[in-house]
Amino acid sequence: MPDQLPLFEGQALPAGVGAAPAARDLQALAAALPANLYLGTSSWSFPGWQGLVYDRAADRRTLARHGLAAYARHPLLNAVGLDRGFHAPLDEQVYRSYARQVPDGFRFVVKAPAACTTPAWRGASGRGRGKNPRYLDPDYATRCFVEPCMAGLGRAAGPLVFQFPPQGRSIAGAPGTFAAALRRFLGALPPGPLYAVELRDAALLGEEYRRALAATGVQHCFGVHPRMPAVGRQAALLGSAAQTVTVVRWNLQAGLGYEQARERYSPFDRLLDPDPETRHAIARLCAGALRAGRAVYVSANNKAEGSAPLTLIALAREIERACPDRGDQDGSA
Repeated sequence: MPDQLPLFEGQALPAGVGAAPAARDLQALAAALPANLYLGTSSWSFPGWQGLVYDRAADRRTLARHGLAAYARHPLLNAVGLDRGFHAPLDEQVYRSYARQVPDGFRFVVKAPAACTTPAWRGASGRGRGKNPRYLDPDYATRCFVEPCMAGLGRAAGPLVFQFPPQGRSIAGAPGTFAAALRRFLGALPPGPLYAVELRDAALLGEEYRRALAATGVQHCFGVHPRMPAVGRQAALLGSAAQTVTVVRWNLQAGLGYEQARERYSPFDRLLDPDPETRHAIARLCAGALRAGRAVYVSANNKAEGSAPLTLIALAREIERACPDRGDQDGSA
């Protein structure tokens, strides 16, 4: 079931959902960070975040519908992942209802529908159900994703992320063919939005892929996932200097599947498996981009270390230490 539920036009926010009081050290940390650093969790509907993000207990459904406005008041959380559209396209009014709840300067990191990036559909048993006719179809992506997203979110739209799940042996074994198809797809999308591509096949992360992104002005999303090389290795393979914007999604702890991680980490109120090596690598990547004046977007999942808000607080402290010339970057991106 999706983490986020639909919002409906005209609904008033209930008085029972508020922002947790922000500690002074977090307010000071937020003030010290560059303005073009955007930190956010992958969703906002977690009751275990009482005291971290929310001021009182609220059930998942209430938070999914009404928690965004409170979430957006957290001093460090000036972005959020909007993954719900991966399961099925969202319409413009849904996007617009989200945008109305957040302040100026807040950004959404939005996942494209899986229909854009999944070459073949599979049933619950894992057996193939046939090819997906909408795979890498720019007309479908434009009509069902890009246009409603941009019309609804407006200036609140951050990166529009095309996450490619494992593509299968035939595609992963032909990285040049994949890169050529990806280039055609990305080149046919409407200009203007900030697009990013996230892979789940390390074999596709090569020179042909880098050239496809460079030719279309699209960013690589540094996905932290057991199927992918470490962040530093991804940067070395692609050349982080080629990025005009840095996008990172810290998804999953190594050695765990999503369901295992959900069971282990619920209710997501503690860092059960801190990963200082990954945190340090992300902080170094972000600090380098910020020093170069580039905007940076980092999304963290609860399944990364146990609690996405606490992951981002720890990461923000490390980024702040790595940015001696902080707080003076242009936040217009």
